[in-house]
Amino acid sequence: MPADQLVQNLESALSMVPLIDAHSHIDPLSPVSKSLDDILGYHYYTELAHSAGMPQTLLAKDADPRDRVREIVRFMDRYDNTAQYGWFLDIARAFLGFEDGRKLVPADADRLFDVAAKTFAQPDWEAQVFAKSRLEKVFLTNEFDDPLKGFDTAKYVPCLRTDALVFHLDRPDTRRRLEAISGVHVRDGATLRMALARVFVHFTRNGAKACAISLPPNFHPAKFDDEHFYEQMQFHGFQDLAPGVFWLIAEYCRDFKLPFDLMIGVNRRVYDKGVYQGQDLFDQRTSLVQYKDLFNAFPDVTFPVSVLTSAQNQELVAHSWIFPNVLPNGHWWYSNTPPYIRKDLTERLTAVPKTKLIGYYSDAYKLEFVKPKYGMYRRILAHVLADEYVRPGALSETDAVALGTRLLRDNVKEVFKV
Repeated sequence: MPADQLVQNLESALSMVPLIDAHSHIDPLSPVSKSLDDILGYHYYTELAHSAGMPQTLLAKDADPRDRVREIVRFMDRYDNTAQYGWFLDIARAFLGFEDGRKLVPADADRLFDVAAKTFAQPDWEAQVFAKSRLEKVFLTNEFDDPLKGFDTAKYVPCLRTDALVFHLDRPDTRRRLEAISGVHVRDGATLRMALARVFVHFTRNGAKACAISLPPNFHPAKFDDEHFYEQMQFHGFQDLAPGVFWLIAEYCRDFKLPFDLMIGVNRRVYDKGVYQGQDLFDQRTSLVQYKDLFNAFPDVTFPVSVLTSAQNQELVAHSWIFPNVLPNGHWWYSNTPPYIRKDLTERLTAVPKTKLIGYYSDAYKLEFVKPKYGMYRRILAHVLADEYVRPGALSETDAVALGTRLLRDNVKEVFKV
């Protein structure tokens, strides 16, 4: 069998697997795009266009959407070598009728803008995107005071995002929001516990299947100090309480039997003058050893872990190798390009029990991005399965497809109980 035919067979079989997307930023009340500006306004495109020389004038939120699309497309020949360009081309071909084999040119901007406006306005567009993407469920990113109303929580799965509770409890507005959703005025350790418990009750009653948080490189969890909480609050405010509040949330993840997704390593506002969402990077200060006390203290909590840099993948593999409750989770942000995915995926597949591997998530803000992102991942997965398992004779083609299906779907169902 020709080498490329094996990969094509595997990719074709994997493309039939219904997807459960374990992490996104989809707004369930507005899940699909309304215009092409919703697509090209995704931070990857504004970052790349700005990095390639596009002034920020048209990247401002109040800029004319058509003019912004024209300018971003005009700069695309400077970054048509990137994976993100490939995602957009896939969207244009799959959803907007753009011709196969053609590259985008500036003259395409207006026509695609008009076609997108008509296409996205179809009353069943959301259902079409679900069907074309073979998407069954998608996890959300919900603020702690989200009412979780007005959408189907079986299709759009709530996930409690806890960043504000951990890192912004010093802000009066955060505490007011917490009191409004919980009915508890936080004045000491006991009332903080009560407020957080009511948030967890609210989320689990409305179908939540996970908690999540994004963590900076220098973060160290620490056990919550009930005895001295009031003293700390009085003399230091809430600023120094983040490690303990984080620990409390892990306790509630244990009590409410929710996995706790950790996205580790974001260094915020490195590029102060960057475009919206294009200011954050990583550095090399992060180590998962910072979380050893957490992993040891909560053996009954599952921690799906995403790392921002491929350089940290071996450490994540090693932790997942020995800690039963640590799982590699997707390929996040700056590691979400083919060379890093292939390297990281190969390391994980050849070292970590297959039942622990959550292969991918879209991190998408609009549903149209699920198809191209998972398409990229499936192509890489097919190559790795072919090279590492089928050609050496370790697995049959059928068994390789079963292994890929486990990464794409089965483990998400089992870990998150959906």
